[in-house]
Amino acid sequence: MRTRDLGIRIGLGTPGRFNAITDVPGVRVGHCTLNVENGDASIRTGVTVIEPRAGAAHDSPCFAGVHVLNGNGDATGLEWIREAGLLTTPIAYTNTHSVGAVRDALVANEREAAAGRVYWCMPVVMETYDGLLNDIWGQHVSAAHVQRALAAAQSGPVAEGGVGGGTGMICHEFKGGIGTASRVVAADAGGWTVGALVQANYGVREMLRVAGYPVGEVLRHVHSPFRAPDARGEAGMGSIVVTIATDAPLLPHQCTRLAQRASVGLARVGGGTEDSSGDIFLAFATGNDGLPAANYGSKGAPTTAVTMVNNDHISALFAAAAEAVEEAIVNALVAGSDVESRGARVEGLGHARLLDALREVGWRPGRGA
Repeated sequence: MRTRDLGIRIGLGTPGRFNAITDVPGVRVGHCTLNVENGDASIRTGVTVIEPRAGAAHDSPCFAGVHVLNGNGDATGLEWIREAGLLTTPIAYTNTHSVGAVRDALVANEREAAAGRVYWCMPVVMETYDGLLNDIWGQHVSAAHVQRALAAAQSGPVAEGGVGGGTGMICHEFKGGIGTASRVVAADAGGWTVGALVQANYGVREMLRVAGYPVGEVLRHVHSPFRAPDARGEAGMGSIVVTIATDAPLLPHQCTRLAQRASVGLARVGGGTEDSSGDIFLAFATGNDGLPAANYGSKGAPTTAVTMVNNDHISALFAAAAEAVEEAIVNALVAGSDVESRGARVEGLGHARLLDALREVGWRPGRGA
């Protein structure tokens, strides 16, 4: 079950068919999940990949932009996006100590797929920390796992919660992980789709808000692994990474502005204020086709015709992005289940527990803030 299946409405916007980032045509998502029980060396991690267009991204680049709300995190490939405004590779999510392995695997995959036509690439890999539940120092993610995630990439419904890169993640001291959602703007506002996919691994219990309701005030006394004497870490540590996709014809600076709106969605759920959180957001737009293929070593035409959403029509996309990110985070929490690993126990938020907390603070089914 997902957030809307529980009768909880996030905002006023209309979701797409799958209420997922894959509602944006051409976007595909794949996971590879690692779950191995081995005492203190247990493995709870994985890889999630997002393909911006079906097929090789270097053949059909997208305009893109990035925004960093808080930089206590790591990512590869973002500087070229800031400089050139182009996304030319898939995006991958994993754990903090596996960024290099995932990046190298994507480079090798790009070399094979491009058959010598591309002479360099800088893949986008983003991370959050799963070292409480996962033997992160073991660096268990390999190139084979990246290949499995790529092979699994598809459109349609997206698995959420403790899957792929989100397998060992914790959000607001409950089990977190992967979440996704989408919004379709009104026809008179362009009719475009905006989708978000998050890897949620941040936050403290008492700050949690769902549909505008302060459920964290009710849930603050639920068992937390970070309150155990031998817990590795502390409440609030972690990060969140977000990818926003749209089929609107945005230019790079507009993509940056769209990425900034992930901050709004994060704040609505109660995040964005922790020093120890890496809050890194990327947005890409598929609405301009025919952008020059990446790094083929031969020059094409000197100009390319592009279109753009006029700024006086872009607010609807900003609102859609904020709502999609907000609901994606809650979907990640709703999908979470109890996990015991490496001597720690992390509880899933739980459907009944969430609904009881919402009712206690004045919510009724179908109501948002």
